[in-house]
Amino acid sequence: MTTELVWEGKYDEYGNRREIDIAGASLPMQRIETVDEPRQRAAATGSLDLFDKQIAGQKRDDFRNRLIWGDNKLVIASLMKEFKGRIDLIYIDPPFDVGADFTMDVPIGDEKNETVDKDQSALEMVAYRDTWGKGTDSYLHMMFERLNLMKDLLSDTGTIFVHCDQTMGHFLKGLLDEVFSADCFQNEIVWHYVKYQMRGMSHLVSNWDRLFWYSRGTSKFVFNLPTVHLPEPKKLLKKGWDKEKQSIQNIKGPDGKVQYIQVTEEKVDDVWALPYIGAPSYERTGYATQKPRVLLDRVIKMASNEGDLVADFFCGSGTTGEVSERLGRRWIMCDLGRFAIHTTRKRLIEQQRELHNAKAPYRAFDVYNLGRYERQWWQREALRGADTEHRRIVLEFFKAEILTSTPSALLHGRKAGSFCHVDGIDSIFSRGEARALAQAVADAGGKECFCLAWEFEMDLRLTTAALEREFGVKLKLIQIPREIMERNRKGPPPFLEMAVLEAEPIYRGKGSARHVDIKLTKFLPSLAEVPTKELEALQERAVKSGFDFIDFWAVDFDWRPERPFNHHWQDYRTRKDRSLKTVSDAGHVYDTPGRHTACVKVVDVFGADTSVTVEVEI
Repeated sequence: MTTELVWEGKYDEYGNRREIDIAGASLPMQRIETVDEPRQRAAATGSLDLFDKQIAGQKRDDFRNRLIWGDNKLVIASLMKEFKGRIDLIYIDPPFDVGADFTMDVPIGDEKNETVDKDQSALEMVAYRDTWGKGTDSYLHMMFERLNLMKDLLSDTGTIFVHCDQTMGHFLKGLLDEVFSADCFQNEIVWHYVKYQMRGMSHLVSNWDRLFWYSRGTSKFVFNLPTVHLPEPKKLLKKGWDKEKQSIQNIKGPDGKVQYIQVTEEKVDDVWALPYIGAPSYERTGYATQKPRVLLDRVIKMASNEGDLVADFFCGSGTTGEVSERLGRRWIMCDLGRFAIHTTRKRLIEQQRELHNAKAPYRAFDVYNLGRYERQWWQREALRGADTEHRRIVLEFFKAEILTSTPSALLHGRKAGSFCHVDGIDSIFSRGEARALAQAVADAGGKECFCLAWEFEMDLRLTTAALEREFGVKLKLIQIPREIMERNRKGPPPFLEMAVLEAEPIYRGKGSARHVDIKLTKFLPSLAEVPTKELEALQERAVKSGFDFIDFWAVDFDWRPERPFNHHWQDYRTRKDRSLKTVSDAGHVYDTPGRHTACVKVVDVFGADTSVTVEVEI
């Protein structure tokens, strides 16, 4: 007989332990962006040779850090082939509050104090529902699967820190004992911070979180005893030993009398008195669950060495990666939330700039997602490979009528008098498909068609506008939300039209001195994550002042469809500086004359991105 933590889902109906399907969840990831901001900015302006001389010796090594958008169970399983037994430190800050409110204020426009509410994305809502749908049972099963996978990624000398609070901490301790064994438990660290008791409260204010620290094995692991450097006092203390200030020691002054002074260094125990991030903090990103740099600084210094690989699979605003980069560690981070990925990307680009300007070393990083492979996995596992089943599910969630007999194989449904087309699960809706579809709708006597697709070819809105003039058929481009892949989903997620983005080249100089910049000319955001009560007002503002919704934009001046987006130039708003350029100032110089393609990527204040290509003639 054993004592164990049991939850619904741990065993199957026959009493057998449920296995974690690692092979079935392992998917190839798509590299969609490559980010080495200072180097790529130098390449765009033709000053790369000078740049290379300036950063000689700055690069740490050829390892490229990774920022991954996707479900962390699939991400961890997908990393297993390359990184099993190779990660030195994992820090995670998973959700631990069943009643949490994830609505947040995000800045909008040029004014510092103007904000708009942002809801969770539909994808995050689904994940949250699955995490807490059966209360503690579903939460523990979610964590059990992921902790088991994380354990396999850790090196023999690696350790893991799990951040939690009083809500779920007692359950997580039992779970960690089971996954890693109680023998591998090293410490329960209390992070104590200052909050003040508010009048009218019916209980004591909570001023602490917990970090459970476990090693991969029992014999050896990385541990660097942290010390705290305390400030020197302005004057000698006249009192004796203070029990509450254990950093006071007696010394003899010049006159031989015993005096007391504060020492400048002391060892750290398992209670860490560190500040949390308050509203006015300079490092605040606005992300609801952001943790302070000083906390991650202590964790990473204590449990890893320079050059080690650090991972965070609930990365939020990216504090783990930022601190790891500054301390010379390599990193891998992922998150399910699109806004989290955007916040982290912008934060790490800013850090690249700061480190480069300080002539300090840094590493490039790449942005990945699971993309179409995730859809292929869903089709194989849930739909048994049937594309007709895929179309049926999409149309049902879209609340459209499924057509059993149609004048064209391209017309799959009808809604509110309009036809519906559902693109293949493994394809990108292209210009050629748009023309063929417009012809099919016109031949069937239709005037409008909803084009439901997972991905769209760039610049497609320009094509559909021309097709509307030619055929008299309006094609409405609707992105299929990833949320429909969730098992047992019943309610429909929002289906919204793609954002509108237009840009044009700006030429300066003549002959060999001619250089190019990009000007944004139009932006109309998709407002998928705006609360219903604010939607109407923001729709009006989006039409009048679409640029107010831009948080970040970047240009790849030499874009090619077969390779990731390269960040040659970016501009973005910060909480301190809300201004935003609408014309780049890169002054890009092309090596050869002829036609080139630039790609513009815009990320709105909600974290949603859209791209458009711009043809450049040299």
